[in-house]
Amino acid sequence: MFMKTVIVRPERCVGCWQCRLACAVEHSQSKNLVGALFEAVRPQPRLRIYPGRQHLAFPNKCRHCDPAPCQQVCIAGAISRAPRGTVQIDPDRCINCAMCAMACPFGVLTYAATAKAPEKRAVALKCDQCPDREAAGRLPACVEACKVGALTYGEVQDTQVEKGRILAQAVFQSLQADREVRADLPEMISRWRQLT
Repeated sequence: MFMKTVIVRPERCVGCWQCRLACAVEHSQSKNLVGALFEAVRPQPRLRIYPGRQHLAFPNKCRHCDPAPCQQVCIAGAISRAPRGTVQIDPDRCINCAMCAMACPFGVLTYAATAKAPEKRAVALKCDQCPDREAAGRLPACVEACKVGALTYGEVQDTQVEKGRILAQAVFQSLQADREVRADLPEMISRWRQLT
């Protein structure tokens, strides 16, 4: 059985940061924007947006690796795998040593104060895929907030099948168009034709 996850499609991201805002609000105590602004411990988003080329951006979040390097190096035992398959951090056990951040191949861990451990100056934070929302049958907050489809929720295998289907359609449409018009083709399709 495969785990559902937040799937990143960077080619669609416009860098609006609505996902980050929704994430921070979801991880607030009040669960609303105005209330979150006035909380003693300001909620932090669990995903990052990196600038890219040509007005594109790259949303980066935890991939919930299996095995998870962050979990393997956590000397406090604060990182574990939840029954639903996600990698979770227990803020009460986190000692803010940053070993997990050094081990993460995607650079998604951050450190900040959290209302779940108010006595600590900072703990490790990363995407948890909004377990409360998932339990209620809702999408993660970032996915719900993303209006351009840069973040979707599903099984990675299903997404790969869909990408393959779209590529196959593009190839066959270009073959038909080439017969009719001989228009310029994307480089990927030109290379594919050279193989046949």
